[in-house]
Amino acid sequence: MTMVEVRVVAKTPVAEGVVALTLADPQGRRLPDWTPGAHVDLVLPGGLVRQYSLCGDRWDPWTYRIGVLREPESRGGSAYVHDRLAVGATVGIGGPRNNFPLVPSRRYLFVAGGIGITPLLPMLYQAELIGADWRLLYGGRARRSMAFLDELARYGERVTVCPQDEYGLLDLDTWLDTTPDTKVYCCGPEPLLAAVEARCAGWPAGRLRTERFVLRESGTRGEPFEVTLARTGRTVTVAPGQSVLEAVTAAGAAVLSSCRQGVCGTCETAVLDGVPDHRDSILDDAERAAGDCLFPCVSRALTDRLVLDL
Repeated sequence: MTMVEVRVVAKTPVAEGVVALTLADPQGRRLPDWTPGAHVDLVLPGGLVRQYSLCGDRWDPWTYRIGVLREPESRGGSAYVHDRLAVGATVGIGGPRNNFPLVPSRRYLFVAGGIGITPLLPMLYQAELIGADWRLLYGGRARRSMAFLDELARYGERVTVCPQDEYGLLDLDTWLDTTPDTKVYCCGPEPLLAAVEARCAGWPAGRLRTERFVLRESGTRGEPFEVTLARTGRTVTVAPGQSVLEAVTAAGAAVLSSCRQGVCGTCETAVLDGVPDHRDSILDDAERAAGDCLFPCVSRALTDRLVLDL
């Protein structure tokens, strides 16, 4: 992973349990351009690497903004950001990368749950900029825990805010009864994503796009299989409790990786032969069916052998 150093120039509470970090180059240089839906790897002291969506102004070349939720069962990343990371500190970032791009459409429906609002904020701005017809349904546990409500207020009736303690669960059946030319973008906790995917199960590929912050559960096969590294001809066996990434790295293959949960996209690898068992939370149905790539940090094989471009 290519990393650059940035400085924390602002740390602002934006909801109960959520802070926004503004990051800038210490020397005042431009940061890499990005597009709505992109995220960066935040590299914290001790080697912790976490992925956060960019939610600021994509036309500002000097700063990035991310929103960080304090996770009740934090593995160290969000707790460090909330409790120890101070304005003036330097951290590393990798990326940006975009596994959740906004594709052209005349109509959009955006559905956010909690901190899932972050990748959608730049999408709303872009949709407004191009004159698209769009709506946002934004749910959360309580209004006080829902970030960036002040920024969303400028969009008026295009935005519907539905805290669960006031309105109950989101009325997905009504909201997802949309016209066929509407593209739906959804980000939030797993129960919301699973409910939206179930409701849209019969839709054409590409009409619904989701992004996960954690790996979805998988119940597919876990038997050992072989992986051949095409560039060296070496074949290695991937054991049931071992990832493809671990096996090929031990065999000498150089594979960039970051999250090791199938959500960031850093380790994407081309598949030359065999059928991958996709366990990532990045690819859509059409991309999975193509079978020409996989994320070796989590994905396995549906065939006895895979040939990878490594």
